[in-house]
Amino acid sequence: MLQKLQGGGWRKSVRVINGPLEQHQLVIPFGKLLDICHGPRLEHEQQLILYMVFEHVDQDLASYLERCPSPGLGAERIKYLMYQILSGVDFLHANRIVHRDLKPQNVLVTAAGQVKLADFGLARIYDVHMVLTSVVVTLWYRSPEVLLTTSYATPVDIWSCGCIFAELFRRKPLFSGQSEADQLSKIFDVIGTPSIDEWPDTSLPWNTFANRPPTSIYNAVSSSELCLAGTELLELMLAFDPARRVTAADALQHRYFRDDGYTPITFSPSSSSLSSSSPVADSARSDTPIHMSCSSNDDSGHSSADGQLPEPDN
Repeated sequence: MLQKLQGGGWRKSVRVINGPLEQHQLVIPFGKLLDICHGPRLEHEQQLILYMVFEHVDQDLASYLERCPSPGLGAERIKYLMYQILSGVDFLHANRIVHRDLKPQNVLVTAAGQVKLADFGLARIYDVHMVLTSVVVTLWYRSPEVLLTTSYATPVDIWSCGCIFAELFRRKPLFSGQSEADQLSKIFDVIGTPSIDEWPDTSLPWNTFANRPPTSIYNAVSSSELCLAGTELLELMLAFDPARRVTAADALQHRYFRDDGYTPITFSPSSSSLSSSSPVADSARSDTPIHMSCSSNDDSGHSSADGQLPEPDN
């Protein structure tokens, strides 16, 4: 079942039907894949039907925000959610995986407040000289390099995380463009138009956009809950140049988290993960000079994964 979302995206879901079809209302998002069962084999169509059994997760982050009563989430709750999201992204990037479609609808939140990254249909294990499609990431969470169809790598996920970070305070998207050009325009309204020296090699000329100075990220978010350290981190996540954008590993060590006792998770090599302090992990993270060029071909696929994250060290 597909649901049309604002911002041009779709959400995959399954509806539980209790009674007539027109009366069904319950939408269930999914997290961990628990089992795969064989169904009938359709010999004449050369197809095998598989039934996938997922754990039930109560809601996604978009629903979580919608249900939160006014005035919204508190600063500490937002910090804990972002700590979990960035920990998950750091794990992916340490293993050379770029998600490419991070948005509130793809972040699941359990009743206990545990975060699970979901919908890995566009995720890829990246390598040197990979050619990947430019049609990735729902428009409102798409980074400038993807909008400009230039090469990209794991910093695209950090941009999306920055957009989610701002939305947790605003309770609405930070950049809600109606087209790629409009999305870029809305981005430059906040971060300012990049200089001609910063402009990438793209078919879109630098003078396409009016020269605008940057505005305050704090004013753009417009929330008294956003502290100075949080503003600093958000600015690092929403840097125009992906090479200057903070990595997930460095974001977790920012004083926004560190001052409250949060410490980065160290991934154990014995669990097919990478230690956050190992040279191998360092070379696999998004600060490695590896880029993927854009293609108009769709290289989408389907998979799923999740990870359990601990409580903060408060």
